[in-house]
Amino acid sequence: MKRRDFLKNTILTAGGLIGFPTLLKSSVLAGSTAPNGKIQIGQIGFGRIARSHDLVETIRHDLCRLTAVADVDSKRARDGKKWIEDYYARKTGNPAYVNVKLYSDYHEMLADPTIDAVMISTPDHWHAQPAIEAALAGKDIYLQKPASLTIAEGRQMSDAVRRSGQIFQIGSQQRSRSPWPQFKQVCQIVRNGRIGEIQRVLIGLPTDPGCGEEPEMPVPPNLNYDMWLGSTPYVYYTEKRVHPQNGYDRPGWLRCEQFGAGMITGWGAHHLDTAHWAMGTEGTGPVEVEGQAEFPTSGLWDVHGDFEVFAKYPNGVTMHISSRFPNGVRFEGSEGWIFVSRGSGRVTDTDPISGDPNKAPLLVSDRKILEPPDKPDPIQLYDSPEQHLNWLECILSRKETIAPVETAHRSCTACLVSHIAMKLKRKLYWDPVKEVFLNDPQANAMCSRPQRKPYGTNYIRYTKE
Repeated sequence: MKRRDFLKNTILTAGGLIGFPTLLKSSVLAGSTAPNGKIQIGQIGFGRIARSHDLVETIRHDLCRLTAVADVDSKRARDGKKWIEDYYARKTGNPAYVNVKLYSDYHEMLADPTIDAVMISTPDHWHAQPAIEAALAGKDIYLQKPASLTIAEGRQMSDAVRRSGQIFQIGSQQRSRSPWPQFKQVCQIVRNGRIGEIQRVLIGLPTDPGCGEEPEMPVPPNLNYDMWLGSTPYVYYTEKRVHPQNGYDRPGWLRCEQFGAGMITGWGAHHLDTAHWAMGTEGTGPVEVEGQAEFPTSGLWDVHGDFEVFAKYPNGVTMHISSRFPNGVRFEGSEGWIFVSRGSGRVTDTDPISGDPNKAPLLVSDRKILEPPDKPDPIQLYDSPEQHLNWLECILSRKETIAPVETAHRSCTACLVSHIAMKLKRKLYWDPVKEVFLNDPQANAMCSRPQRKPYGTNYIRYTKE
């Protein structure tokens, strides 16, 4: 199916959804018409995070079967096909176990009725749009964090996914027991008042280095660069702006504000989500925020460097986020404190890390805080064995995942509000209900970005055929 056929009837505007179609599967059990009853999954984006994390953590479960790959870089799409087929050949002993379909345009994948769900492992500026379109196409969704490039498109995505009824999981794997069970342990301790009344949260995040100017280069013939840029403005191609053409090292787009906000959303989406979980503020956000940051004045990579943000929440708790703190989250209460981090753990080998990599992943003011209480905690947090497995199990049960779309949007919004404060360098007042800054047109203008047609959440079109 051609993209021009797929993109037919406009259903989104800047204000949200109109005329939302009902496209839920006729079967309650996803994948029930697929071979062996397995969930048939398509992978959107085969880059560093897909091949080293999302695919690895999903394909090993027998609940699913990876059957398709879409990437605007045909070289990477072919690598993805080979990676999946080789995995199944090793596992089953059958080199013809699966013939993975290739797509240069993920919209054609979404039109395939044999696919039940998609994993979206794309650059940040390509998160919200395919997630919305997948929901409209009746596909369940696993989305890499952060949830969105802007607050406005995050709201569009949350509304679309919730109205569709599709199962959604954001890649906030610090919520699941594997590989870092200490995060849930700490969140349950804090939520149940075992450090007393929470007063302050300190969050340490790493930063990214800048680089010099990079020359314009010919666009590789295997890359659809216009589509890769998507809704963002056209800029000339240079390899360090996009991703390596040889290998899967950490891509340059992570350091370009055109495609993301930097580490305030890159790691912030994890740690602020952890703070929200522990505080019970997953459905709200800060009401006051002020910050400052160093931003490069030249060079290709222009995301923030060292920074500091203070955010006040409706419950009176102050969150202090800074690149000066050790990478992790420290909760300070009236009766003690507790600090949690990944220790030396990373998702991929090329992830940056700050502070002491040998530091213990869990520190506490008094070891007694870690002792099991005489009676079970009255608040028992959602238990998930592993983020991708939780998603698969919820696809089958149709229960909500541990990190559903509104939770994902709220965590990302707190990061983006912080980023806006870093840019404006003054105190801002945020209304987490209406999702607007109070009496501040300049700040509100930064909640969205102009979108380059035909790409972007404001121009999504869908036809059921």
